[in-house]
Amino acid sequence: MLKKPELGIFIIRLVLGIIFAAHGFKKVQGGIQGSVDSFENIGIYGWLAYPVVYIELIGGILLILGIGTRIAAALLVGVMMGAIFLVKLKYGLLGGFEYPLALAAMSLLLVFNPGQLLSLEKLLHKRKNSQQQPA
Repeated sequence: MLKKPELGIFIIRLVLGIIFAAHGFKKVQGGIQGSVDSFENIGIYGWLAYPVVYIELIGGILLILGIGTRIAAALLVGVMMGAIFLVKLKYGLLGGFEYPLALAAMSLLLVFNPGQLLSLEKLLHKRKNSQQQPA
């Protein structure tokens, strides 16, 4: 039987994955050099754009699929904390860091409770267990 919290966690995992994957894809599609330049313009090492962009893109895809959810979400929390403390904090809550804070909070939820509803990880785990059981 489907429990409402499982459905809520699934919705957060899916929406969060879509948001991060879309942001990462946009940065890769437009050329990652734009992100490198943006990082350097605000005083952050440009090479840090590479892990940030790929964590957003790959982490978002993993959340959508429900694979490695805890690890992906933890990395995304780190990216959002970096965005808050290195870029957005000086603008205050409204118009500043409210969006990355919300994304970090949702990601943190998935670190503590990744959920299994419609996740490939659950499907793969079930398949592995059914193959190991003697007939």
